[in-house]
Amino acid sequence: MIRVFLGYSRSAPVASSVAAHSIASRASQPVSFTYLALNQLGGIYTRPRHELQSTDFSFSRFLVPSLCDFQGWALFTDDDMLFQDDIAKLWALRDPAYAVQVVKHDHVPKEEVKFLEKVQTRYEKKNWSSVMLFNCAECRALTPDYVNSATGLELHQFKWLGDDDRIGEIPHRWNHLVDYDLPSKDVGNLHYTSGGPFYDDFRDCGYAAEWLAEREAMLHCDQSKAKKPAKSGG
Repeated sequence: MIRVFLGYSRSAPVASSVAAHSIASRASQPVSFTYLALNQLGGIYTRPRHELQSTDFSFSRFLVPSLCDFQGWALFTDDDMLFQDDIAKLWALRDPAYAVQVVKHDHVPKEEVKFLEKVQTRYEKKNWSSVMLFNCAECRALTPDYVNSATGLELHQFKWLGDDDRIGEIPHRWNHLVDYDLPSKDVGNLHYTSGGPFYDDFRDCGYAAEWLAEREAMLHCDQSKAKKPAKSGG
């Protein structure tokens, strides 16, 4: 079973639904989905919302190993993703030599403000935590108490590991930053990190047509055999 934890934003629940559909429709192995919805994390996730926080799951993503009882492996992804390839190929890259595996971006955004009018922040390892393969037993530092109290940089810069050698790398194709990375035919996962077509102001972003097509596929329902029985006479 491929365990997937998806970020969930109350402001755009359609994003996580489309992301899940893009995974499920291409997967060759069974996948389980857990949405990191704050209403389901009461008593576990207690930290107040930070003024720079642009999503509900900015910090709750680091609860994944704890939610798995620090056993086995799990994959976390942001909600603004669109998988273009079989997630089983990404899952097959798990390496027990590492505590966590990520795409090691060198991402320095130029804009000052990002979507939802939030200040754009720049820091080392930015976007590394948007797709994470967790070797949960090796992430025991991520207790709920730690996740609720650590600074954003301590979490997103993986200070809790103590050693960057414990961070493994996965191919760039599994976290392609739309409108930052050069277009490529070898993309396993599109990441609309600067705003996706689920927001009206970003309908013209790169790969918008792919996301909109996925949404339509998700909404499809075959009507051909769903016929009401004919009424009997009399």
